Amino acid sequence: MIGDRWGVTDEEVRRRYGCDDLAPEPTLQAWRGVTVHAEPTRVWARVRQVRLAPYSYDLVDNLGRRSPQELRDVQEPQVGDAFTRAFGRDQGEVVAVVPARELTARIMGAHMTYAVEPGADGTRLLLKIVAGTHRWLAPALSVGDLVMARKQLLTLKRLAEGD
Repeated sequence: MIGDRWGVTDEEVRRRYGCDDLAPEPTLQAWRGVTVHAEPTRVWARVRQVRLAPYSYDLVDNLGRRSPQELRDVQEPQVGDAFTRAFGRDQGEVVAVVPARELTARIMGAHMTYAVEPGADGTRLLLKIVAGTHRWLAPALSVGDLVMARKQLLTLKRLAEGD
């Protein structure tokens, strides 16, 4: 599918993610990844911070309000917590957490998992999105998500590397 992969290896596409069992027959599967030159604990701290703001295009998904750039002391996410805050209110829900490793959430009819993986060249920050949407709509959603998720992951990378 157009836009279904960005920055991931075949091995990262094949691995299991927390969201895999939440959409048994997804029409949309998309993988995104970036190498972060920071310790996994720093990357995880930035993933936790997604609960405060989207960290993508703030003008589009945060009413122009800038996502916090400084590292804040955000508690470990818990199942049932709000996933993020956008458009001036809480959005989505945390559905599973493996502390310091994976955060899985549901938002706008999709499930997604952020995974933090130590690697030889740095920490891999991976994101997988799954949804059961109309087959004709999946390619457009994949491309749209690619634009937003790419920006988000690159922002989290920049911030974690600067911490």
